[in-house]
Amino acid sequence: MNAETPGISGRFHHWRLRFRDWRGARPFWAGLLTLAGGVPIALLPYVNIQLGNMTLAMATTAGAGSLIIGVLLITLGLTMWFQAAVRVFAGVAAILLALVSIPVSNLGGFMVGFLLAMVGGAMGTAWAPGEPAGERRTADEAEPYGFPEPAVGGGRHRAA
Repeated sequence: MNAETPGISGRFHHWRLRFRDWRGARPFWAGLLTLAGGVPIALLPYVNIQLGNMTLAMATTAGAGSLIIGVLLITLGLTMWFQAAVRVFAGVAAILLALVSIPVSNLGGFMVGFLLAMVGGAMGTAWAPGEPAGERRTADEAEPYGFPEPAVGGGRHRAA
């Protein structure tokens, strides 16, 4: 390795900048919350939780429903990441699945999965792509107070 090749820190910096650009072009946090909401909904009916000497098992007849809802929420979270064009559909579907998970899968994964999926779905529905960097206006070009200046000779107010 010579002095001109980037070391580990240079490659990490490059990867981090590429990840930041990728993350900024899609509803990343919405997808992450939706994906994280699907995990407890899908897993809690199938695991045994040890609390000291006591075993807590949430095995119910709705185990298959919980698994389906959880897998669909994970899929919708990944869809928000890799197909940002269908973010509104994925967000609305995530909200509906989160609501269905309350009666079907142990109160929506002890409300943890329900809340994560609801917030992620709402964020996915509300997300909109930003302006490209080349089209942003500087502070000098911006209108004062966010209002455009009236055209010369036009407008409702006339000078006396």
